[in-house]
Amino acid sequence: MSNTKNSSESQDSQDSRKSEEKDTERNVAEDRPSPMEVLRHACAQLGELTGMAVESASAFEQTEDGWSLEVEVLELARVPDTMSLLASYQVDVDSRGQLTGYRRVRRYERGRADPHRPGGR
Repeated sequence: MSNTKNSSESQDSQDSRKSEEKDTERNVAEDRPSPMEVLRHACAQLGELTGMAVESASAFEQTEDGWSLEVEVLELARVPDTMSLLASYQVDVDSRGQLTGYRRVRRYERGRADPHRPGGR
């Protein structure tokens, strides 16, 4: 009977460990923001840091360290609006959605089409 009891306790212990592991995985997944949350938060952070209006995100991808975005920002409003200056910013975000860096990668007038660039960027 003690052998059966030990076997039952061992099974209960294993079940308890598996349950704890699942809870930990669930908590880690819940701590990670969704892609939309990352996008919204990164755009808000960039706008607050630069003082410029974020217009849109034109690229968004997950990296080993978090996320990488290309965000379009209104740098200088002009009349007519097609003459306004926009800029693309490369924005890096960690896995928790916190902005870790940004840099301007190009500047252009709103109404201008991009010349073809290798690599799609």
